[in-house]
Amino acid sequence: MKTALFALPTLAIALAACSAEPAEDIDDMDMAGEDEELEVAIERREAGDFMDLELGAKIVGPQGPEVKGRLTNAEGAFADITSYVACPAGMDPCDPATAPEGTIYTYVHIVYPGEDNDPSTGSGTGNDASNVETTEAFRMTMPSHGFTGVAGFSKAEARAAIGAPSDIVLTCHENGLSWSIEEGEGGDQWGQGEPITFYWQSVLPPAGPSDAYEVFANYTAASGPGPYPAADETVTNVCSAG
Repeated sequence: MKTALFALPTLAIALAACSAEPAEDIDDMDMAGEDEELEVAIERREAGDFMDLELGAKIVGPQGPEVKGRLTNAEGAFADITSYVACPAGMDPCDPATAPEGTIYTYVHIVYPGEDNDPSTGSGTGNDASNVETTEAFRMTMPSHGFTGVAGFSKAEARAAIGAPSDIVLTCHENGLSWSIEEGEGGDQWGQGEPITFYWQSVLPPAGPSDAYEVFANYTAASGPGPYPAADETVTNVCSAG
């Protein structure tokens, strides 16, 4: 009997030790998951609705008030992009040379996967056609100089293109801003000829068109031009601020 009595506590201790090991692993996994969620939360930015903006006149550059381009790679064209930069409401004309200090410039990019429904300018028939079935992201490939923290997209256009409960997640990364499509359960895909307008704001005016924008469409990256500000170390870029 004494042997049995001493054996039971020993067995209980051994079982407790064995059961404790998985608990530690679960705790480690939970902590790793929390760290990942925290990192995403830090990178994620609140996205505004383009329809809520009140904009003034557009900057008129060498190409006029709008810059039209194509997002391409070696395989062809995957989207058309129409961009412009506007001053705040009430400012007309919008001229960086005479604009008051502290003027906020809104960079606007209308992205048409595959084409813009204009046969003379689109990426459709006769223009290196690409049948875009899915577009997963629109993003910058260069730092968002002077970014104020205000950015977003047209939520009405997003609903029309990708349905509900889909979402577009706006995040900061080392090369600027990224708008990523999250289709969600039952969500549609952002595909051929479905325009979505994106925007971001900077305290810096454009220095000219730069190859600073891209889409990730049909599982490949395609880049192209749009208005882009020159680097200025005297102003803050919210995406790179510590």
